[in-house]
Amino acid sequence: MAGYAAFLRGINVSGRRATKGQLIAALEACGFEDVSTFRASGNVLFEHPGRGKPKAPEIEAALEKEIGFSSQAFLRSASRLNRIAAVDPFTPKQIKASRGKLQVVFLEKKPSQSATAEALDLQLDSDPIAIEGSELFWLPAEGTQTTELDLKALWGLLGPWTMRTMGTVEQIAAKLC
Repeated sequence: MAGYAAFLRGINVSGRRATKGQLIAALEACGFEDVSTFRASGNVLFEHPGRGKPKAPEIEAALEKEIGFSSQAFLRSASRLNRIAAVDPFTPKQIKASRGKLQVVFLEKKPSQSATAEALDLQLDSDPIAIEGSELFWLPAEGTQTTELDLKALWGLLGPWTMRTMGTVEQIAAKLC
């Protein structure tokens, strides 16, 4: 069996509430095993007993049925999360200059070269970004809510996403392995 994490967009924010039991029930209805949640922000860990990869649309449909609203799922395997946790995209000088936490932005797919180039052009000296595969790494100068980085423009270039701190990603990767 392979371990996976589903990072759910918009869970337990803005009145969109889902309990741990609801999230577990939704993924168990998909046939996944050893389902658990990590914190209350839409991180669901599970084992996939099948040979193929789990499918986000199946999880999203099960979630909507269980919790009554839609939530986009961004799936990553345990091995992929280990690789993400090992990425060190910023210099020590950049990290020292930041008072924010390193963010991992999970994208639906790897962006095209042109979208990647346009996105990188939007970064600020105070808010650097890096893109590797289907993840964007962002080191905000302070917090994610006070940034001057044009997140709407990034969304327009890269498509829907959900975001977690690198610390959360590292802890989930460690838990799955």
